[in-house]
Amino acid sequence: MARKPIPFDHVIKALLDDSTPFSPTYLHRFSDLEEDELDALQQIWHQIQPTRRLALLSDLEENSDVDTLVFFDNVARIALNDEHGAIRAQAIRLLWASDDENLIPLYLNFLSDPDAEVRAEAAGALGNFVYLGELEELPENTLHQIEDRLIDLVRGKDETLVRRRALEALGFSSRKEIPALVREAYQTNDPDWVASALLAMGRSYDKAYEPEVKRMLKHPKANVQLEAIRAAGELELESARRTLLDLLEEEAQDSEIRYAVIWALSQIGGEQVRETLEKIADETEDDEELEIVEQALDNLQLNEEIPMMMFDFDIEDEEELKKFGRQVDLSKPEEDDEED
Repeated sequence: MARKPIPFDHVIKALLDDSTPFSPTYLHRFSDLEEDELDALQQIWHQIQPTRRLALLSDLEENSDVDTLVFFDNVARIALNDEHGAIRAQAIRLLWASDDENLIPLYLNFLSDPDAEVRAEAAGALGNFVYLGELEELPENTLHQIEDRLIDLVRGKDETLVRRRALEALGFSSRKEIPALVREAYQTNDPDWVASALLAMGRSYDKAYEPEVKRMLKHPKANVQLEAIRAAGELELESARRTLLDLLEEEAQDSEIRYAVIWALSQIGGEQVRETLEKIADETEDDEELEIVEQALDNLQLNEEIPMMMFDFDIEDEEELKKFGRQVDLSKPEEDDEED
């Protein structure tokens, strides 16, 4: 027997009760809110303590990462108008996967927000729309407007994080100016800029970046190495396979690096990859690693089937072939950590 939904006025009351922790059991009620429920939330939004508003949005983001069926966009849109920059930034993160074109002018306006965190999140979120524009799912003039603003940001004097996020978003763009911007960032030898350049390289689907990516696969800075591994996978660099397989043999390896290697190998495929992943699946005692490997094996299977599927299509243009085979990572960027 299905449980009755929690009345939304109970959720509102709990949000406003600062004396009691807000229960996680209420989070699912914010998905697909009815119009009257959304109005009720909007009316009391600014009465909720700022720390609780921020925590709510963060919890909703975490919830949406594990449950693809929930829809919290309407809640996030309320928070876009919050007076606190941290809350506006979190709202953009909650909207990260949205392809609603109505967000474009909002994000473009946020590029001038007084809060640098908001500007950085908006720049990063615009990458989704650059990608859609490359697929011709946006008007060409809209795409160029986004690209122009992001290029100006990269070349400008805004804070480093904002400029880096703009460069990462431009990784999807085929504009002729972009490779020079990416290589300029790569050549700074600043680990954060190099990591952003590598992320952009991975998004480009341009194997001309192969030497730069391979050079960083064993970089001592974890954030640089991580983005190099991801880029090698996105670009399906067969020449990186041996190095990636060797990395799996290293002991005391950071789990995030290890999981990135496993996924990159599933994108590249080829000799020894399936055997290696199946061996890890058989031997690991780590449930999280087992789940990652099983997902990687599924991805490997899919990638092995795509070339056969292509025989069923009449693809005349090489660029269309690239778009068909392209695998794009639109996930939210990792938080920047200080590396020793």
